[in-house]
Amino acid sequence: MSMFNDQTRLWKVNNDTCADTVYNAIKSGYRLFDGACGMSSQSPSQIPECDSYVFLDYGNEQESGQGVARAIKEGIVKREDLFLVSKLWNSFHDHDRVEPICKKQLKDWGIDYFDLYIVHFPISLKYVDPSERYPPGFTYDGKNVVPGNATIQETWQAMEKLVENGLAKSIGISNFNGQLLMDLLRYAKIVPATLQIEHHPYLTQEGLVKFGQSQGIVITAYSSFGPQSFLELDMQRAKDTPLLMDNATVKKIAEKHSKTPAQVLLRWATQRDVAVIPKSNNQGRLAQNLDVTGWDLEKSEIDDISGLDKNLRFNDPLNVSTAIRQ
Repeated sequence: MSMFNDQTRLWKVNNDTCADTVYNAIKSGYRLFDGACGMSSQSPSQIPECDSYVFLDYGNEQESGQGVARAIKEGIVKREDLFLVSKLWNSFHDHDRVEPICKKQLKDWGIDYFDLYIVHFPISLKYVDPSERYPPGFTYDGKNVVPGNATIQETWQAMEKLVENGLAKSIGISNFNGQLLMDLLRYAKIVPATLQIEHHPYLTQEGLVKFGQSQGIVITAYSSFGPQSFLELDMQRAKDTPLLMDNATVKKIAEKHSKTPAQVLLRWATQRDVAVIPKSNNQGRLAQNLDVTGWDLEKSEIDDISGLDKNLRFNDPLNVSTAIRQ
């Protein structure tokens, strides 16, 4: 399976359309689907002064599973043709909480195993019983962020047990920086299959990408279009940032290759050996996003796009946790 041109992300795919979106994506040729445990009960309006809400995860695993089941039932694909990904939320980092929540998520998807299961953030939060509130979101009680006590080592060792028990074929990490990755590699019996990070021309993370790749870890980019993904979340930082789709450099390169700016941004990543998981609810754009490997940018064009780097991060947990505490 290609790591570059058949993946889609399920973040911000609406519950009422998610099953159809997944089903249609499979029909279009997508085979990897990137999900997470569920949407927080909080809405952006409940977190004043906070300019980032990406951490309130996806909320559509049951619906995603329905789309997969429909495609399998109709004979479009077999289960083994698909690569289904989910994530461990912050509230379930304690060693004895990892396997039960993974099993719940598998039940929501209607499958027996994940092809890849990822530690969503290197952040431990206090446990919230799923029978009381699921998914728990970023807060313990709907208002306060309460840290948990689990170490990354404890969590990773529990993740390794998932592989041993057949619940996940591979495991990975997301939103880790270089220092945390170096620490994890000291004790990991299973090296993370992937490191998923925010990655776009405004945040190229060159050092982290190169280090991860040197360790045999696939780097996977989310939010490949930069501020575009965050505008509908009413994030002020995204509103204040020029859209990459409108950038003169990106548009010029797109015109030269008769491609869309979105295709250029994705090809910029894939030519740097970074996997991409673009998200779209639009059938036409889903098809366009697949066309990111059959043509090449020139090295000078890759360098020009990389030169847009501003070290500008939109997905920052401190934005959420600080605002909620106020």
